[in-house]
Amino acid sequence: MKRHATAIWNGALATGKGALTTQSGALDNHGYSFKARFEDESGKSGTNPEELLAAAHAGCFAMQLSHFLAENGTPADELKARAVVSVEQAAGGGFEVRSSAITLEAKVPGIEDGTFQSLATKAKEGCPISKALGAIEVSLDAKLV
Repeated sequence: MKRHATAIWNGALATGKGALTTQSGALDNHGYSFKARFEDESGKSGTNPEELLAAAHAGCFAMQLSHFLAENGTPADELKARAVVSVEQAAGGGFEVRSSAITLEAKVPGIEDGTFQSLATKAKEGCPISKALGAIEVSLDAKLV
């Protein structure tokens, strides 16, 4: 299995603009810029690589956990996973991704909290995106609702 995306960038870092296109078409020449990445905390001026990484991590984790819950005989009614990717200035200049923090609100009928926490931790550690993020801190705050 291979997936692809294309990034086109025009101009200098601070004043240039780019467009992202994904294989699925979910993004089709979707704009991104320095402002969207480093200046606009509202997230309304376009996407950025870290936002896409957060989406990938939340989605991967939720799918992995849904599999473990079904295997346990306690399929989820709903898993609401949110990943927050933190980017900070590096000591030597530039920026680096430091962490991805997943929060989860789950509706899972018939499961005990201990079993749920164990399966959620297993999913956090086992999802392919978590594994790919091995160089950073990945945390999880999971609760049944």
